[in-house]
Amino acid sequence: MHRSRISRCARRGLAASLAAGTVLTALTAAAPAPAASASAGGSPVVCTSKVPGLAPELSRDIAHALKGRQGASALAVYDRSTGTSCELRADTHFDSASVVKVTVLGALLRQAGEAHRDLTPREVKLTTAMITKSDNDSTSALWRQIGPKGIQHFLDLAKMRDTVPGAGGSWGLTQITAADQVTLMRLLTTENAVLDTSARNYALGLMSHVAADQRWGVPAGSPASATAHVKNGWLSRTTDDAWRVHSVGAFTGSGHDYGMAVLSSGNKTMKYGVGTIEAASRVIHQDLNGASATANR
Repeated sequence: MHRSRISRCARRGLAASLAAGTVLTALTAAAPAPAASASAGGSPVVCTSKVPGLAPELSRDIAHALKGRQGASALAVYDRSTGTSCELRADTHFDSASVVKVTVLGALLRQAGEAHRDLTPREVKLTTAMITKSDNDSTSALWRQIGPKGIQHFLDLAKMRDTVPGAGGSWGLTQITAADQVTLMRLLTTENAVLDTSARNYALGLMSHVAADQRWGVPAGSPASATAHVKNGWLSRTTDDAWRVHSVGAFTGSGHDYGMAVLSSGNKTMKYGVGTIEAASRVIHQDLNGASATANR
């Protein structure tokens, strides 16, 4: 399972955890601030944080970034270092498009773990193509191999309770929520009983090496000191002649320990959906990293 790559990722993950712990220790004495909210398209952006003033700043900035954007959008954010979370329509369902491929990878890694085996060379090839190139044929092959029970078993263990797998081979029509996608990002970036360290680092390693032309979305505005682990999805359907464009990711290393999911539908073009996602992502990175720098000082 590319043991040398996993070993390097594990060392980076340990360093990130130790650095994040330093910030978190400084924040634990502060009482959690009450939830703050601002309206985006008639729905509230609700944020909470242990850092005074950060929650209202984030909620206002996210709402401003999404003001006037066409279509529907949803997001969820967590930051362990500052004890921050934000949600906007986080329980609304969207067609998954290719972001479901991280779930497929998680289900395969769980199956392999339960069987006490490494991934086969074929599985390594398929998972690498599925995540780094967003290859659909590889995804279909793994979706069939894992099977509906295997996918659902992983969703149950991961507590992704609102995710509904697409019928038959229609993995791109899996119904997802921003909240469940952030649950998955949390799972990949902390010790848990669902995926062991080797499995998590394998998944994060692939997500940090996606093709250059697919590194748009939530990495927009991220600090150069952070490692971005990302998976994007895009899908146009003839039923409404509109694009579903999504981006999910986690950011680690150099004291960073946060993640986000930004989902959108009803976009007139793929480019427009990317613009919506990146507008929200930039202010989230800006506010979270400004707060982390203040806490470190």
